[in-house]
Amino acid sequence: MAKTPGKNTSGRGQRDLQVKVKTARGRTTSSTRWLQRQLNDPYVKRAKAEGYRGRAAYKILELDDKYRFLVPGARVVDLGCAPGGWCQVAVKRVNALGERASKRLGRVLGVDLQEVDPIVGAEIHQLDFMADDADQQVKAWLGGTADVVMSDMAAAASGHKQTDHLRIIALCEAAAHLAFDVLEPGGTFVAKVLAGGAEAGLQQLLKQRFEKVANVKPPASRADSSEKFVVATGFRGRPEEEAETEAS
Repeated sequence: MAKTPGKNTSGRGQRDLQVKVKTARGRTTSSTRWLQRQLNDPYVKRAKAEGYRGRAAYKILELDDKYRFLVPGARVVDLGCAPGGWCQVAVKRVNALGERASKRLGRVLGVDLQEVDPIVGAEIHQLDFMADDADQQVKAWLGGTADVVMSDMAAAASGHKQTDHLRIIALCEAAAHLAFDVLEPGGTFVAKVLAGGAEAGLQQLLKQRFEKVANVKPPASRADSSEKFVVATGFRGRPEEEAETEAS
C-alpha cells in the first residue's frame, strides 16, 4: 500500500528529532543555546555511549589517527588532564593495561591542579606544572623521560577574545617548555591553541626544537570555535644533549 505524503513513517530523517531547550528563568539566552548545542552534539552522545568523560576525547583520537604518536609502549604525560578523556584514550592506545599481550606496555601520567577521579590504567597526580621542579617530579614519577607530552588546557575565559587568546598561548608556551625538559629525543608535543595572531612566537619556538610542526583542526573541534591543535613531532633534544652528540 502506498504511503500517504505528510504522514510519519519509520524512514523519516533524524534531523527532525533535535532537542529543543526553552529559556528558563535565571538562564541567559547564550547559556540556553550552549545547552541545546550540547544536547544535540553527536560527539557528546558518542562520549556518553562509549564511556569517555567528554567529547574532547575524540579530538585526540582523531589527531592520533592522523599522526600515530600514541603507539603501544609510549610513555605519555597529559598536562591539565581533567576531566580525563585524553588519558582514557591514551591508556587504550599505548597499551597501559597490557590488554594486548603481544604489544609493548605503555605508561600514562596525568597531572592537574585539581583532583581528578581515578582513571583505570593511568597514574593521576595533583601538580602545578609551572612549578620550578615540575619537570623533575614528572620524570621521577615516570622513572625517566616521556615519548609524548600533550595538553588540552585552556585558561579561564575572560569574555575578551584577544585576552583569552594571549592567555592560552602563554599556557601553551609553558607546556612546551616543560615538554622540552621531559621529552625523549624523537618525542611528540600536542597542545591546544586559539587562532588570533599571537601564536607566531610559539610556532617559531617549536620549529626550532622539532623536526615537523603541524597545525590541525580535527573534525571533533566545533566549526565555530577558534581552537586548533599544534602537533610537533621529532623532538630534537635538549641543547646540552645536542652539544654532547656533536662532540662525540
